[in-house]
Amino acid sequence: MTQRFLVRVAGRLRQIAATVVSAGSENAGEIPALGSDGRLDDSVLPLGVGANSVQAVASEAIGAGKYVELWDDDGVLKMRLADASNNRAAWGYVKTAVDADATGTAYRLNTVNANHSGLTPGAHYWLGAAGGVTDTPLDAEAVTNQVDQYIGLAKSATEMVTVEHEPVYL
Repeated sequence: MTQRFLVRVAGRLRQIAATVVSAGSENAGEIPALGSDGRLDDSVLPLGVGANSVQAVASEAIGAGKYVELWDDDGVLKMRLADASNNRAAWGYVKTAVDADATGTAYRLNTVNANHSGLTPGAHYWLGAAGGVTDTPLDAEAVTNQVDQYIGLAKSATEMVTVEHEPVYL
């Protein structure tokens, strides 16, 4: 429920809801409200403040919580599933599923990805296949043409504290 406040409009008191998501200048001067997650929406924050994220078109369907690579498709920035087996290093992850050819938001590493399942709290994880993770690092002596990238530490069964490590191309 969005809280409301009283304001004088044309000499009369009027009850108005605070703004949860801003549409830009048309919401200038309004009082912001916390969203259902208890946080301010990025749209009400000043430019340069907020989630470190990028919007890009998905070149394939991407599930919630999956790690993604950003890549150049003839001058168009796109995202696709990061994958250790085919040298697609993780740039970030998506919080919500993105359909192929739809625009989605990729969130940078060095944050908490809360869209996992089956993680072992305290365990370390590396980039796996198809945007997933594995608890086993690659053996540099046994594999070639793959990317070895440390992703982070499991905070809980569903949350990964991600880190931004330079991937190693084997």
